[in-house]
Amino acid sequence: MGMAAAAATESQQFHVLAVDDSLIDRKLIERLLRTSSYQVTTVDSGTKALEFLGLRENDDGTPNTPSISPNNHQEVEVNMVITDYCMPGMTGYDLLKKIKESSSLRNIPVVIMSSENVPSRISRCLEEGAEEFFLKPVRLSDLNRLKPHIMKRSKLKDQDQKQVIPEKIDTLLEVQKQHQPQEEAQPQVQPNLEQQQQQQSLQQNNNNNNSSNKRKSMEQSLLPETTDRTRPRYSGIATVV
Repeated sequence: MGMAAAAATESQQFHVLAVDDSLIDRKLIERLLRTSSYQVTTVDSGTKALEFLGLRENDDGTPNTPSISPNNHQEVEVNMVITDYCMPGMTGYDLLKKIKESSSLRNIPVVIMSSENVPSRISRCLEEGAEEFFLKPVRLSDLNRLKPHIMKRSKLKDQDQKQVIPEKIDTLLEVQKQHQPQEEAQPQVQPNLEQQQQQQSLQQNNNNNNSSNKRKSMEQSLLPETTDRTRPRYSGIATVV
């Protein structure tokens, strides 16, 4: 019961864009997806699918250079696209190529449906990046094959979010570092010429005083010791009166 409840919760959070020009087939796939608790949006052409995804062809009609159309970009995230292969105008294969060529949509899983079992067609779609190729009429058992893609999509999304958070933190730190006021270097005060001369004069005077003091000290150390000349001398001769 726990695993079934978890699968149901994941399915309810999973939004599928179904593309088919046949109203009957479109209603059938919508009912099957809703029975499996998926959120479903249906459109009847590849062009409308691109508009819902936020892509449109250029004005010159070049098919391989989709551009962003902000006004038509959907507010609900699309987690998977299921499209019919044979449609007038833009085929399911063309729609697959446009999605895989878009840098913002290439990670969306795409499933192709067809009433014709043509091996070369199936191989070409799988090589172009389709996750599955269903043969019509699509059965409920076919939708069980979508569950591994649900898990894969959820895992990739979690990994992307884990990678984005550190990148955002690094970016914020870098921006804060750039906006921090830089400490202004204190200008070194250079002494002027007069101050330099005064310092040199003081230094020279100090040197002269030191030399003079040393010279006096040396002279004093070389002088003989003086005797007291005022004391009378006695040579051992007595004086007779």
